[in-house]
Amino acid sequence: MPDDSLTELLRERFGHDGFRGGQRAVVDGLLDGRSMLAVFPTGGGKSLCYQLPALLLDGITLVVSPLIALMKDQVDALRAKGIAAARLDSTLAREDYEQVMAALDDASLKLLYVAPERLSNEGFRARLKKLRIALVAIDEAHCISEWGHNFRPDYLKLAKLCRDLKVPRVLCLTATATPSVAKDIRRGFRIAAADEIRLSFHRPNLDLKVSPLAAAERKPHLLARLRESEGAAVVYVTLQHTAEEVATYLQKHGIAARAYHAGLPDEFRASAQEDFMAGRTRVIVATIAFGMGIDKSDIRAVYHYNLPKSLENYTQETGRAGRDGALSSCELLACGDDLVTLENFIHGDTPSPTATRHFVDHVLRLGRDFDISPYELSTVNDIRPLVISTLLTYLELEGVIEATRMFWATYQVKLLRDFERVLAGYDARRKAFLRKIFAAAKDGWSWKNFSIADVAAQTGEDPTKIVTALTWLEEAGDVVLKKSGIRQGYRIRKDPGDLRELAERLDVQFRRRESADLERLAEVVELAGQKRCLTGFVTAHFGEKLAAPCGHCDRCRGVAPSPLPRTRQPDPSQDELRAIRALRDEGHAALKTPRQLARFLCGIGSPAVTRARLSRHDAFGLLERLPFAAVLDLAESC
Repeated sequence: MPDDSLTELLRERFGHDGFRGGQRAVVDGLLDGRSMLAVFPTGGGKSLCYQLPALLLDGITLVVSPLIALMKDQVDALRAKGIAAARLDSTLAREDYEQVMAALDDASLKLLYVAPERLSNEGFRARLKKLRIALVAIDEAHCISEWGHNFRPDYLKLAKLCRDLKVPRVLCLTATATPSVAKDIRRGFRIAAADEIRLSFHRPNLDLKVSPLAAAERKPHLLARLRESEGAAVVYVTLQHTAEEVATYLQKHGIAARAYHAGLPDEFRASAQEDFMAGRTRVIVATIAFGMGIDKSDIRAVYHYNLPKSLENYTQETGRAGRDGALSSCELLACGDDLVTLENFIHGDTPSPTATRHFVDHVLRLGRDFDISPYELSTVNDIRPLVISTLLTYLELEGVIEATRMFWATYQVKLLRDFERVLAGYDARRKAFLRKIFAAAKDGWSWKNFSIADVAAQTGEDPTKIVTALTWLEEAGDVVLKKSGIRQGYRIRKDPGDLRELAERLDVQFRRRESADLERLAEVVELAGQKRCLTGFVTAHFGEKLAAPCGHCDRCRGVAPSPLPRTRQPDPSQDELRAIRALRDEGHAALKTPRQLARFLCGIGSPAVTRARLSRHDAFGLLERLPFAAVLDLAESC
């Protein structure tokens, strides 16, 4: 397309007079029919790279994004520009869902945003095969790499899906891919090395500081920094209770601050974000739940109250400062005490070999076609839900199983009018069917409870037919439905072979991931103790060598590094050892292996501990001050 025509379209539909760095190269590559990888730092204008081509390509652009809030914001913004865009996510009402499906069928959509989990639905994949897909854009593409900092199991399947759908071009977008992760992405999507467009990670307006501090020094230090500066600030912490604690401290000392974390009710989080965006709240104290898709250009400071878990996280979070180009401060309040908590989180995500073997044996003996509840699998095997998803994805990638459909196991049904009056509008056959399934449901106080599997077994009717009937009654205005108990269907594709060998292979993969995560944390410590230019150290991590020191970081100003303060923690006392022995004598099934016991003593929750309500036990977190490896050694010797 001629330069002037493309620039005119950019101005007309998006209101920009010209392209920003890297955007034109990506757009041209896609319009030429090539798959591309865009590694742009936070705020680099990644979304335009697929939104503009979507208007010119023949067919629909499918955008895969893990962030529902971001999808909603982008769809709303595109619609405001008169661009036909829609999203499919779990928050849509059925009527809205049907409208999106109708727009897909009549080919009136140009962009469709979906979460990666939706692609596990066999029916949705079948629908996609009927569409003319011009482009698949994958946001947060670093999630594809197992060795990246934010691996998501559903992303692993995207490359195969794009090949199955015969997608002509793919655009992978990320702000935090190291050269090795970028190579992983290119290999998965068959992107040529020349078609990776990587912008500089050097932000000249970001002033990097590292302040080694003892744990007790951090709050007064942060308060002093905020009092001597102006403008909006984000303070990143690791734990939810730390967010509350620090925000309360700042409020008591006259700073307009709010906490933000995943444990808060939705309306509290929305209120905190709105107040921050509008300037009513100056400081937001948040876990990493805050920031993705936040478009506030005048954040003047980002403080890492706790050590981030990787340089990728550090870069992504500091990158939210100074998007307007004005000078902004990014300060790491470096305390070695944080390492125990961060390392323990990593160990908590690694299942024991016994749990992995139990999982494999359990799942692969359920029959040729089966369905599972990730929650139940998590509880039975004492493996965290995300890890369960990863294990299932590994089995899919090995070709052992294939995802079929996702559905709800239980429906609660509330009649809005007399049952006989509801039946009056149907023929004899449908009346008999509805009487039969309602008779098989369990009566509640004002709701009837349909366990779909139980009702199907009792009546001999097809589960899909039962769900369809209930949905039809809801659409007719005769009932209100509440759904719960999500289940994912699978199909065995091939003989898995020796199950013990398979479990051992999976266990090796998890050990490798655990080591990689610990190495990433060690790189953060290396940054804190770095003797040379801090900016240069960070950019080198992403494959970029600065021609000269940045001139705007602590090291370039002559501030020398000093060791990270770390509180010396006492060994377990005799009282603590007696408490541990007493705990073992109680014989809790949730604590039967040394790894389970070590996690418990370190205060790391698990599905089995939650189910047994042991997180209130006096011994929970008894040794959380100690490294996991030391506590595991103790658990093995008990």
